[in-house]
Amino acid sequence: MNASEQSRFDDLYQRHLRLLKLQGKSDKTIDVYARGVRRVAKHFDCCPDRLSPEQLEVYFGRLVDSHSWSTVKVDRNGLQFFWKHVLKRDWQWVNIIKPPKVYTIPDILTLSEVEKLIGATRKLRYRVFFLTAYSMGLRLEEALSLQVGDIDAERKRVHVRRGKGHKDRLVPLPELTYQALRALWRKHRHPYLLFPNARGSLETVRRATTHMNRGSTQVAMKVLVEECGIKKKSQSIPCATVLPLICSNRA
Repeated sequence: MNASEQSRFDDLYQRHLRLLKLQGKSDKTIDVYARGVRRVAKHFDCCPDRLSPEQLEVYFGRLVDSHSWSTVKVDRNGLQFFWKHVLKRDWQWVNIIKPPKVYTIPDILTLSEVEKLIGATRKLRYRVFFLTAYSMGLRLEEALSLQVGDIDAERKRVHVRRGKGHKDRLVPLPELTYQALRALWRKHRHPYLLFPNARGSLETVRRATTHMNRGSTQVAMKVLVEECGIKKKSQSIPCATVLPLICSNRA
C-alpha cells in the first residue's frame, strides 16, 4: 500500500478493534477477527473496503485450499463484522462461504486410562490441574482461571466464571478433586490463584500475578498422552481414585 492507503486502512482497522471491544467480544475473538482483516489486506495490498465481491470470492476460494475451514469461517466472520459495523455496508456475499457441518463424537477415556494418565504426571501442579479439568468437565482456560474464592467447600461446588459465551455456571466438586486442590494449595499458598504461574521459588510463585501458561499446559498434556500410549483425540474423562499419587508428589 502507498502511504495514503496505509493511513486509511490503519484508521479503519483501529475502528474495527474499537467496535469489537465495545460489542463485548472476547480478547480471543477480537484477535482472530482482526487477523482476518489484516490477512485479506495483505493479500491484495490494499484497504479491504475497495474489494469487490468477485475479488473476495476468489480470495476465499484460495483460502479454502490453503487453510482449514475453521480459519475460513473465522475470517469470513471477521470481514462480515468489518463490512457491517465499520464500513456500514450490506453483506451480500456471505452465503457463498458455507463451511461444511461436521458432527463428531468425542472419545471418552476409561477409568484405567484416566488413572494411567494422571498417575504418569510427574509434577503436582499438572496432576491436580488435569484431575480438576477432567473430573468437572472444564475447558482449559476455565480450569486455569480458577481462584480460591471460586471453591465452595461446604456445598461442594465450584463457581466457573466467564466460561463459553461469557456465562457463569456452578459445577459439582468431587471430594477427590477438592482434596487434591487443598493439597496443591498447601504447597504454594497463593492468596487467590489455584494454579499460579509456577516459575522460580515458592515465594516467587506466591507473588505470581498470572495463572499457569496455557501453551505449556497443552504441551504437557500432549507429552503425557504420547507417553501413556493413548491414541484417542479427546480427553473428556471422569476422575479416578488417585489421591495418594497426587498428595505424594512435589509441586
